[in-house]
Amino acid sequence: MFTNGCFDLLHPGHVATLEAARGLGDVLIVGVNSDASVRELKGDGRPMVCEQERAEVLAALECVDAVVVFNELTPREMIAALLPDVLVKGGDWPGDQIIGREEVEAAGGRVESVPVVPAYSTTAILQSIRDLPPAPVTES
Repeated sequence: MFTNGCFDLLHPGHVATLEAARGLGDVLIVGVNSDASVRELKGDGRPMVCEQERAEVLAALECVDAVVVFNELTPREMIAALLPDVLVKGGDWPGDQIIGREEVEAAGGRVESVPVVPAYSTTAILQSIRDLPPAPVTES
């Protein structure tokens, strides 16, 4: 199985998606966007965590068997090279927009959507941090 994402700030929604993906087969490979591709996709100030550290944290999860970092904006080339039996994405991705679908299905594999955990989003977490009032300045 293969899934991918930025995984900038790992949260329970990510973990639930990865565990659900792992439940669909024997080996889960996770593709992680490089720092450059995250910046291009998400804008300045992202990623918050560098690609090597994001990969390291993901690799430490019991449900993840391998992690690969890719530089492109999409994982299409990696998916075409790996041709996983199962391509997994969160249910927030419309089926016709899942990158790699054509390659996987043409090779006899299948695409699975797993439910996303509502209320978890890296973008929302970062926005809530930005919205915090500034800490009071204390004089010493």
